[in-house]
Parts: sequence; C-alpha cells; structure tokens
Amino acid sequence: MKTLSIILGISLVFALSCQPTQPAEPTLRRTEGTLTVDGRNRFYLINLPPNYDQSNDVPLVIALHGGGGKGSQMESDYLLTEKANAAQFAIVYPDGVQSDGILGARTWNAGTCCDYAVEQNIDDVKFIRVLIDELIKKYPNINPKKVYATGMSNGAMMCYRLACELSTKIAAIAPVAGTYAVTTACQPTRPVPILHIHSKLDAKVPYEGGTGIFGYYFPPVADGLATWVKNDGCASTSKTVSIFPNYTLTKWNNCTNSTIEFYFTNDGGHSWPGGVKSRVAADDPSTAINANDVIWEFFQRYQLP
Repeated sequence: MKTLSIILGISLVFALSCQPTQPAEPTLRRTEGTLTVDGRNRFYLINLPPNYDQSNDVPLVIALHGGGGKGSQMESDYLLTEKANAAQFAIVYPDGVQSDGILGARTWNAGTCCDYAVEQNIDDVKFIRVLIDELIKKYPNINPKKVYATGMSNGAMMCYRLACELSTKIAAIAPVAGTYAVTTACQPTRPVPILHIHSKLDAKVPYEGGTGIFGYYFPPVADGLATWVKNDGCASTSKTVSIFPNYTLTKWNNCTNSTIEFYFTNDGGHSWPGGVKSRVAADDPSTAINANDVIWEFFQRYQLP
C-alpha cells in the first residue's frame, strides 16, 4: 500500500509538471505622483498599459478634468483607463490647483477661465510641460513624439492653450465640451491637429457662446475652430460635412500636415459622450458617439515630427 501511494504521488507530480505553463498576467501600473512647480505641490495619477515593458513606442494621453473635478473623478466617470489598457497607451490625469474657498474646487488657467487658477495666474502650461518631461524621463518606453491632450470643459479649454504654447511637445488635442478661452496671441510653432466634441444641448458652455456655468461668458465654439483653421493653414472653404442621425461631423482636410474635426451631437448636454452619469444633477452623456473611441482613432494618425 505504501508503495502504491509513492507511485501515485510521483505520477501526480509528473502530470502537473507536464501541464502547459500559463502566461503571466500582464502587470498593471497605476501610480500617484507629485511634482513641485513654482513652490506648489502638483498631483497626478498615471496608468501604464499592460504592454508597457514590451514596447518602446508607448503613446501618452494627458487627460484634463473639468472645473471642480479632479483626475480620479475623470478616470472613473469617462472610462478612459479602460480604453487605455485595451488600446495600449499610457494615460495621466493631472489635478488642477485647488482653491482656498469653501468648495475647494480644482481648476485650470486656460485664459479667461476658470476661477482660482485664473485669479492666481497659475502657470498650468509650465506644470504640464514639467509633467511631460518628468514622465518621459521616469518611463523611458513612452514615445515623446506621441504625446496627446484631451480634456472636459475647463480641461478642454486648457487643451487649446497647450496647443498654442506647447506645440513642440503635444502632437494633437481633443477638447470635449469646452471652447477657446486663450487671451494672448496664439503662436504655435507647428500645425496642431484638433478634434472637438460638443453638444447642441450644452447650456454650461453653450456652442453659440454666451453666459454659461457660474455666470462665465464663453466665446462661440465656431470662433475657436476658425482660429485653428487659420493656425493650421486650412482652406476655410475646403470642408466636408457629414450628417448622421444623432450627430454632424465637419472636417477640414486641406490643412498643413493636420486636420480639424468637429463632432456636434444632438444629445448629451455638458457631458462626455459614452461616459457614465455620476451625479444626479449632471447631464446624461451622449450616446451618439463614444468619445474615447473617436479620440483615440484620431490621435493614432499623428505624431510630432
């Protein structure tokens, strides 16, 4: 009986050793970080894709939250990390500076908007520049030619400012539910491809311009697009308009190493298309398009020279 037990034990060990080796689970890296810029601690959250260690060509997307939000809120509400892991790009969620008021709202200095960041003249362009340099140094598999920026509302406005002032570091931008709020001359050193998403139902940052959230005046979205049609050397009359059941897509294709695309949805209000509704008072996200999908498809076409 003892001999039989030994034989069975040896057989079991042999059988287990012959099982095919299971591939290791991919390593997911989600890390919080801090930078000191102009004497202020600036915070960010970065997520590296599962293939990070196997590639030296990892794109980086900078995701800028809306006024009053924060990076972790943007991550949970807009499902961008899930898209990043599936599409194999790194994504970083920086936080705007927090006000010293009762609400402690975090905002970006995009020019005319918004709130504490503008009042204190926070140099958010410098913060993003330092952040890009730090991440490329810390994570050498990130391709510095494939750095992109997207943002919601005040974060979208900040994207436009970054395109004006960091065109040598950011390959393309995709503002959502924001407008062009830059107050100084916009002088990019190269054409910057732009994909803009907006809803005709947005009352907080109205497409037609005018008074929106917290009494701010916002310029018409079309004015900002016209500025970039000129900056990118596009023929203003050379555009295509495609009308779909729930949205309109306008493209300026005849540009200098660039394109401008504008998705105008019929639903959604002030929201991230394809995202989740996280607050009772928030607008329902548009179902006409999925912002993450169209933004990533757009970004993949461009890189810095």
